[in-house]
Amino acid sequence: MRPHQEVSAMLWETITARAVVNYANIAVGVGPQYADKTVDAAEKAAERGFAKVTLVSSRPLKTALDVVVSDKPDEALIQLLKDGKVDGLVRGSLGANSTLRSLRRIMGLQKILRVSLLKAPSGRFFFFAPVGVDEGWTVADKAELGEAGATLIKKFGIEPRVGVLSGGRMEDRGRSPLVDKTMDDAEAVAAALRAKGIDAKHASILFEDAINEYEYILAPDGVCGNLMFRALCLVGCGEGYGAPLVGTDIVYVDTSRAGSGYEHAICLAGAMASKK
Repeated sequence: MRPHQEVSAMLWETITARAVVNYANIAVGVGPQYADKTVDAAEKAAERGFAKVTLVSSRPLKTALDVVVSDKPDEALIQLLKDGKVDGLVRGSLGANSTLRSLRRIMGLQKILRVSLLKAPSGRFFFFAPVGVDEGWTVADKAELGEAGATLIKKFGIEPRVGVLSGGRMEDRGRSPLVDKTMDDAEAVAAALRAKGIDAKHASILFEDAINEYEYILAPDGVCGNLMFRALCLVGCGEGYGAPLVGTDIVYVDTSRAGSGYEHAICLAGAMASKK
């Protein structure tokens, strides 16, 4: 088995190489609040050959890239994929709620499952979920998210080790019924994933250790996951590289408007897509 750090480095190298080979058509949403940052990242991604980028905005943009202008950019973004005009989407700096609603409605999705690709301050890459506050609240939901995320990771040539976090150390059992429940749930999720042939373990509350041991980490629930993402990537020195949709063939990479990983998200979308 390769050392953990080697697997991490291989992951991003594989993603960037695949994006360049695919050179897919990727549409990126541009919201008014972070328009300049989004356009700059899209231009850099195009220059590096990660994708042929089309921007979708509510107003004209100063760029050499193709731009679609619409008074409903979130709907226009999704419709481009629905109509087969692009191979994949990146939310970019459009609003999360409106864009996800459009994604559900236009693409006919009953459920949204997302897995974030993060980079720790140490430089190690790992996948992380749940990141949506309404995701991962039951054992069944986390097991489904774990399996779908593992399937994505395997597409990049990596057999992921999955660490399932809970609310305490192993010796903390008995201190709080709520903590005990998170530990019971983590054990159940890990067991469900192992039954599917996935290498999964209960990793307790030790996120700092899990980052160095696992390629895929599951938080206790969506609120915990969202807070952990914000603490690591928006307050700390970690980086978010985008959160692709899993459990579907639709290529859609979600992003944080306050983050800086649009270029990376475009690369990730390009790696997941095949040019039509």
